[in-house]
Formats: sequence, C-alpha cells, structure tokens
Amino acid sequence: MKREAFATAHGVTSNYDCLRFLSCVLFLTLYFPLFTHKCFAQYNTDRLITIGRSALYYEDYVLSIQYFNQVIAVKPYLYEPWFFRGVAKYYLDDFAGAESDCSHAIERNPYVTNSYELRGLCRIRLQKYETAAADYTVALKYDPENQGLWHNRVLCYIRSKDYERALGQLDTMVARWPKYADGYSMRAEVYMLQEDTAKAIKALDKSLEIDPYDGNTWAARSIISLSRSEWKESEAFLDKAIHLLPKNGGYYINRALARYNQNNLRGAMADYDTALDLEPNNFLGHYNRGLLRAQVGDDNRGIEDFDFVLKLEPDNMLARFNRGLLRDQTGDLRGAIDDYTKVIDEYPNFWTGLHYRAGCYRRLGMNRQAEQDEFRILKAQMDKRYGGKQPKMKKHPMRKRSDEDMEKYNQLVVADDQEVQNDYKNDYRGRVQNRKVEVAYLPMYELALEPVTSEVKSYVPFDEAVETFNRQSSRPLFVVSATPVLNEKHSKAYFAYIDSLSAVISDISQLNVAPQALLLRAVTYSSIQNFEAAIDDLSTYLQMDSLSSLALWQRAVCQSKINDFQASEGTNIDMKTANVLLDLSAAIRLSPRNAYLYYNRGNLYVRLKDYSRAIDDYTQALTLDPQLAEAYYNRGLALFDSGKTSEGIADLSKAGELGLYTAYSLIKKYREK
Repeated sequence: MKREAFATAHGVTSNYDCLRFLSCVLFLTLYFPLFTHKCFAQYNTDRLITIGRSALYYEDYVLSIQYFNQVIAVKPYLYEPWFFRGVAKYYLDDFAGAESDCSHAIERNPYVTNSYELRGLCRIRLQKYETAAADYTVALKYDPENQGLWHNRVLCYIRSKDYERALGQLDTMVARWPKYADGYSMRAEVYMLQEDTAKAIKALDKSLEIDPYDGNTWAARSIISLSRSEWKESEAFLDKAIHLLPKNGGYYINRALARYNQNNLRGAMADYDTALDLEPNNFLGHYNRGLLRAQVGDDNRGIEDFDFVLKLEPDNMLARFNRGLLRDQTGDLRGAIDDYTKVIDEYPNFWTGLHYRAGCYRRLGMNRQAEQDEFRILKAQMDKRYGGKQPKMKKHPMRKRSDEDMEKYNQLVVADDQEVQNDYKNDYRGRVQNRKVEVAYLPMYELALEPVTSEVKSYVPFDEAVETFNRQSSRPLFVVSATPVLNEKHSKAYFAYIDSLSAVISDISQLNVAPQALLLRAVTYSSIQNFEAAIDDLSTYLQMDSLSSLALWQRAVCQSKINDFQASEGTNIDMKTANVLLDLSAAIRLSPRNAYLYYNRGNLYVRLKDYSRAIDDYTQALTLDPQLAEAYYNRGLALFDSGKTSEGIADLSKAGELGLYTAYSLIKKYREK
C-alpha cells in the first residue's frame, strides 16, 4: 500500500506505469553516483585536453578553445592547454594570439620543440622574420635533424634579406641532404633576388633533376624565361607546372602572357578564363582579360571585367580609361565621358584622354566642350619642348602593376615581383589537411539539436523514430549529415543546456522526463565534441531502453568519431570499430526502414575497405530513400575504389543533380584519369 501511495503521489496510476516508475527509481538509485561524478567532470583536465584535441581534429576551433580555457583556468601551470589553444588560434588566423599562447607554453616548458615551431610560424605570418628565425634556431638545438625547421629558417633569412646567411645555411642543408630538391630551389630564389639568373637557372635545373614533379620549381624556371622574353620556352615550363598543380590561377595568368606574346590570343583568353574560375577576385586576370576582350572586339564583356577591377580598385585610372574606351565603342558616350573626365582630373596633361573625350562631345553635339578639349591639345602640341626619335616599342609591351603611366593604358599588366614560390613547412596546417584527401567520403548521418540548411540542397532528412521521440520531448532532435561548427555564443549555450538537463536527470521528482533528458544530453555532448560523455549517457539510456535504435545509432557515430581521432594518434582501433559495427547492425534490425543507418554502415565498411558490402548498404539506403544524395556520392567513390569508373561517374552525376555540386569536380577528375 505504501508503494502504491508513493506512486500515486507522483502521478502514476496504472500497474504498467507503476512498474515503469519503480524501474526509474531503481535506475536513479544505481546510477546517481554517475551523475554526481559528471558534475565534477569539468575538473578532469586530462579528459578536457583530450576533448579539446578531438575538437581540433574535427576543425571545431572555437569550441576547442573553450575546453582549453577551462583547463587553463584550473591549472594554468600546464603547458599543453596553452600550446593547443595556440594551435586553434593559428587555424583561426589569430596569429598574435597564437604567438602569445606559444610564449606562455614555452615559459612553462622550454624543452618542447613544437612550441617554438608554431611560434615561428606565427611570427612569419606577422612578418617578424628575425624572431621567427631565432625560434627555429632554438628548436633545432632539440631536434637538429628536423628538415622542416631548417627549411623555414632559411626562408626567414631570405625574407629578411640576409642572403649570405641563407646561402650558408643552404650549403649545410645540401651537404646533409644531397637529394633535397627544395634546397636547390631556395638557392635559386636567393640568386634571383641577387639578379644572378645564370646561377639561378643552374640551381633550378639541379632541383628539377632531383624532383621533376615539383610544379613550383617548373613555375620558377618559367619566371626567368618570362623576364628574358623567351615566350615559347616559358610556355613549355608553365605547361609542366600546370600539369602538376592545375589549381594555381597565377600559372594560367603567366602562361596567358607567354601565349599573348606569341599571338595565340585564343589560348591566352582560355587561360585567363581558367585563372578566373580558380581565383575569381584575381586583379591581373580581370584587367588583362578586359584588354584582350577589347582587342578581339568583345567590348561588352570587356566592360564587365573593368567593372570588376574598379570594384577592387576604384582609383585605378588605367582601368577607368580602358572602360571609357569600351563604353565609347559601344555607344555609351555619357558613361565614357564620365570615365574620361575622372582620368583627366587626375592627369590634366593626358592628351590622349582629352582627344577621346572631345570625340564623345562632338558626337553628342556638345561642340563648345569639344573645342575646349581640342584647344588644350593644340596648345600642348605648340608648347611641346621635347622631340627627337620616339623610342621603339616592343611588339607586345607590358607594364608592371605599380606603373601608373597613363600612356601605357593598353599594355598588359604583370606582377611587380615574380618570385620563386617556396612554401613554409607547416605541420600544423598539414596535419589537418593531410587527413582531408582530395577525394573524401562524406560523413555519417547523426542526431543534432539544430538542423543544417543548405542554399543548394533542398533535401530535409526525416526519420520516423526521431519524429516519435520529438512528440514526447521538450526539445526536438534533427537528422544531420554534419554537425555545424559552433561559435563561442552557441558553445556557451550548449554548456548551459547540459547543466539544465543534468538538473532534470538528478531531480527525482522529474523521473518521467529523465530518460528523454538523458538522450538530449547525449546529443548535446556530441555537438560539443565530448563523445565519451555522450557514449556514457547513451549506454545508460540503453540499459533503460535496450530497443532504442536512436541511442544505438548515436553511440555508433560517437564511437566512430573517437576512432578517427585515435587512429590519427596511432592507436589501434580494431576492437572499437567492431563495436561500431555491432551498434549499427543492431539499430538496423530495430529500424530496418531507416536509410541513414544503412548509409552509416556503408561508411564503416568503406573504412574497412570492404567496398562490396559498402556498395550493398548504400544501395539499400537509396532503395529506402532515392533522394539521399550522400549515398549516391559515397557509392560513386566506392565504385571508383572497386575499379568501376563508369558506374561511379553515373552515381556522382546523380549526386550533383540532387545538390552535391562538388561531385562535378570529381567527375572531371576521374574522366581525365
């Protein structure tokens, strides 16, 4: 009777509800210590550092900073949180903040090479080349065989114009690593800065002999040929550079110059088009293409190019005058006069501009203004005090970008400095980018607190079990293909939401909503990259409801993400991968109509290189949901990996049709292969 009265007092009436209520009481009795422990989990600094590093791995840099902030607040004497927070700030281009954090890390532990290396990279970005070189010198005391440190220090010497020291260090590097091609290309850069092209060519040829697959070195060789007006040879070098590095817009612009000077206008135009596809805001590309379009009579599109240039540089009088000429040609006389007038106001003695403006005035019947311009020109000719032979112009003259001589308005523009492109060796950016191969499978679908919208894709993920949960929940869950990166405001809101859910779970008077709160907290933990805490909650939830496909689904995703991070650290994850497979397979048995579960298991099979089973699962997912673009995309990649190129292209085409436009670049890539 006491038990029934207790249950009735808490709103429990039926025998079924009574049993369920008592099971919840038993659950809280057994697991309340777990909740108490989690209230103090924030002080487990080792775990916080691990979670923060995991967030770094998944490029959630703002969130990772929040975790490292918590560690620094509790244990400011540890060097690791300072260092890793510096890494996160570096990714966010906060180089001054990253430099400061690295300095704090070095104060706490001056024997860690990575701290000096990262601070050196920050100082390079801040153009503090001398202090960056000093950091690399200290790092080399602890790691003298680190080739990347030698490389970056030499580039710092080059940027600070200490050429003799740079050459001395390069001699040491080449003696230590005779097959290090970059050593010779850096030596070539120094020789070019010293205007010794003969030695530069010799060094570049040696670099290419060692490594003929370095596109930057071929491009550097082409720069020397361009400076010598060796157009055909320069084009050949750039052909090789573009073959190796087809995404560099600058190479196409340089090749366009070489082709233009060989009267290959069609080829030059094609190169400018490609360069601007790759780098839409490239000044040289738009300016020179505008001139080329004017030359071939494509006036309206030439105006578009100069419009773009003037948006970038409103005070560029050469671009404005060229636009005026094209407006003049297309009959926009008042627009042309406006451009000519702005140029003449800036350069009152620019007689060519006065001549063209007078012509526009005549055509508009504004004879008085035309006569004023013509009189100014006549007076200038009469007052002309210089004479003699005019300099013989080159067949296709070019001007430097900084040259503002208005008489060169119709000349193609080249960059002021054509330097050898040698990249700094950057392990921090590299470690992330190396994990992002050019051809990458799309991630698993998971549960989240907020939907992810796309301007291109109209697809809205839907699952019956999620909708059933949402009808009973205080906050809805959404199915997403990738959780959004959180900013500081969102991450703080999520931390606060976890605190409120923890209060609900630990409050014995709210036992009827505690299980829902537990699943919501697990999803929230997932969103802030605390996958271990999410798995703990999901495992607890599954002890209450072993038939929950949602909990199995989310636990599999969380464990998979932990596995990816641990694999990057060199940990063996075979057993944990087997656990993910077990969870996904169990979830599929409970929800055989859920396309996302088959898709996720397909992703897991891909990681195991079991492409046949992966393709089967993707196919089943598409049978259940023909609009699942990610399944077409990943199945296409799995088909490629299985050697079935034509079928893979067909799948990527369908994925592109459904809104995954990146599929089209892969189609082009595989067709070229």
